[in-house]
Amino acid sequence: MTKIKLCGLTRVCDIEAVNELKPEYIGFVFAPDSRRYVTPHKAQQLRQMLDPGIRAVGVFVRENAATVAALLNSGMIDIAQLHGSEDEAYIRQLRTLTDKPLIRAFRIRTANDLEEAARCSADHILLDSGQGTGTAFDWQLLRNFSRPCFLAGGLTPDNVGSAVR
Repeated sequence: MTKIKLCGLTRVCDIEAVNELKPEYIGFVFAPDSRRYVTPHKAQQLRQMLDPGIRAVGVFVRENAATVAALLNSGMIDIAQLHGSEDEAYIRQLRTLTDKPLIRAFRIRTANDLEEAARCSADHILLDSGQGTGTAFDWQLLRNFSRPCFLAGGLTPDNVGSAVR
């Protein structure tokens, strides 16, 4: 089943739009270098306006595991998306601090990248062409890939149907 996650929400009008559209997930970016960065305080304000049926994902890049776990355990976010160089040791450490679901993002350039993603112990994986590039990777690489995943990067109204197929 295809599910939708809209990421990078920063404004009240973003929350109003997703409350109307009802995607399964939304994302708050907690990476200070991102143009879509929100502070935990701002994310909490936005979360309070979010439809309770929509799950909030916190996007992190090389953040301290205790900080990620604190936001998960407080209920501000439901899931953490690890979008930096977090490895299996980091995931194990985070699992000692929280039992909440984890998504690990992978930059896909070759079939070898997919093999690494398939072995990941995170609850979910996200496949992307890069961090915020707005371009798609070669989806033909997914032909024999069987692990369910989030697909990101370069999705448009013109190609999303092809991506789902």
